[in-house]
Amino acid sequence: MQWHPHKTVATLIERDNRFLMVEEIIDGRLVYNQPAGHLEEGETLEQAALRETLEETAWQVELTSLLGIYQTTSPETGICYIRTCYIAEARQHLADRALDAGIVRALWMSKAEIEAKKDQLRSPVVLTVINDYLAGQHFPLHAIKHIES
Repeated sequence: MQWHPHKTVATLIERDNRFLMVEEIIDGRLVYNQPAGHLEEGETLEQAALRETLEETAWQVELTSLLGIYQTTSPETGICYIRTCYIAEARQHLADRALDAGIVRALWMSKAEIEAKKDQLRSPVVLTVINDYLAGQHFPLHAIKHIES
């Protein structure tokens, strides 16, 4: 059996010093995360980030830059995750749209509120990307090239 890391995408959306987060149930536990999910077959990373954000938050967003690529291994499962995280701007909220299964709600949280839930964050990456964003880290979207075969 071959080893394969899990390729995920996430978006960091900030408005009025608050971040768009999702409250979700994972293995029976309530956790907080940025809108995030797995890359699906046939998608570009950008398409996956837009889709996951819409499915988990009912927000249509516009990607503005690449925040970074993050690698972490879950201590519980041993699964290695490689997350491509984008910075995005909220454009339109589709309030009547149903959220993905497992998502309790989408909410806007301050950094202090997120830090207060530190024990309930889905991963340490959640705060890392916020700190990188607040430090001004960003890269142009064209730093990632999608090459058709």
